[in-house]
Amino acid sequence: MSKIGDFIQGADWKREKHAPVIEVPETIKAGEPFTVSVSVGKEIPHPNTLDHHIAWIDLFFQPKGNKFVYHVARIEFKAHGELETYTIPAASVTMRVAQSGTLRALSLCNIHGLWESSVEIEIA
Repeated sequence: MSKIGDFIQGADWKREKHAPVIEVPETIKAGEPFTVSVSVGKEIPHPNTLDHHIAWIDLFFQPKGNKFVYHVARIEFKAHGELETYTIPAASVTMRVAQSGTLRALSLCNIHGLWESSVEIEIA
C-alpha cells in the first residue's frame, strides 16, 4: 500500500516552478521571534489561473534529533483569476523556536501534486 510520502516531489526551486522556497534570516536566536518567508515560483513563475494554481503551502518545524514535525502554519490561496483577482503564492510567518532544526514546506499544485523543500536552521 502506498503512503502519502510516496507522492511528494522535491526539486531545486531554481529549476522547478513547483518547489516551495523557504527564506530565513542568517542569524536566529533561541526564543526570539524571526520571520520565515515561503513562496512558490520565485525563480520560475508558477501560473495562477483557475486551471493551474498553487492551492496552499504548509510550513513545519522539526527540532534537531526529534522524529516528529510540528505544523507551524497553513497558507491558503483562494483567488485564481475570478473577476481578475489573483493571489500570489507567497507569505511570511513570524515564529520562534528553542533549538536548531529543519523547516519543511509542502505545497500543492492542483495539477502537479505535492512538492516539498526544507532548510536547516541553526540557533546562534
